[in-house]
Amino acid sequence: MKHAYVFPGQGSQFSGMGKNLYESNAVAKDLFEQANAILGFRISDIMFTGTDEALKQTNVTQPAVFLHSVIAYRAIENARPDMVAGHSLGEFSALVANGVLQFEDALKLVSIRAQAMQKACALTPSTMAAVLALDDAKVEEICAAVQAETGEVVVAANYNCPGQLVISGSIKGIDIACERMKAAGAKRALVLPVGGAFHSPLMLPAKEELAAAIESTVFHTANCPVYQNVVARAVTDTAEIKKNLIDQLTGAVRWTQSVQSMVADGAVRFTEVGPGKVLQGLVQKIHKEAQVDGVN
Repeated sequence: MKHAYVFPGQGSQFSGMGKNLYESNAVAKDLFEQANAILGFRISDIMFTGTDEALKQTNVTQPAVFLHSVIAYRAIENARPDMVAGHSLGEFSALVANGVLQFEDALKLVSIRAQAMQKACALTPSTMAAVLALDDAKVEEICAAVQAETGEVVVAANYNCPGQLVISGSIKGIDIACERMKAAGAKRALVLPVGGAFHSPLMLPAKEELAAAIESTVFHTANCPVYQNVVARAVTDTAEIKKNLIDQLTGAVRWTQSVQSMVADGAVRFTEVGPGKVLQGLVQKIHKEAQVDGVN
């Protein structure tokens, strides 16, 4: 029976996250204080007592979710994953769990990624939308048609589970695509309250900045495979891990396909580590027989 550990991404944050770990675990407290020093501001204070609005800022959200996940993972006794994966930002937490990245290096990369994405969002007004109960192929077909006819950027960005796909692109492109999705039979096509078009070509400026940071960071030998978002299969080669991590900013999060690959490779139990229970729900929708639990 193989045990997969999975790590959530942006959107799972909540006020008070990590406070119990800080107060009850000396190692956790030390890691939070290390993070405050590395980031140059007390992110722990925002996590523990900040408003939802303060936590929503990308430069806060991404390090906060990463921190909560990694510190919660470190608090698990005898954690021995057979495989790991993370949803978008969560891939960095997964790479700490399988030994590829050191905590400090990963936190610095997450901070650079968050700031670069924030800058890219400011360059071009853009957004994302959730499409429910429409076949993946139909969603892809509509996105391609809108792009071809209008020149607007619209792509499939997050394959979360069967019948739940997120699209990403320019505001005009997303609006047109949403109308067409509903006309094609989607139960819902709902614009999301996000700052920009993540996992789309509009993140190219952020990709270039992140690539430079990743290339200058030491990546270590993996102690188990990571199932990366853009390829949705097991990866252990450090050069490929770097490439996939960079490509993820403009590429799709193939979560459905990643979970299917883990199951095909023997995963029976999935443990979500970090804030919320989103991935537990998605895993069960992708593979009903999976055993799921969470550590937060």
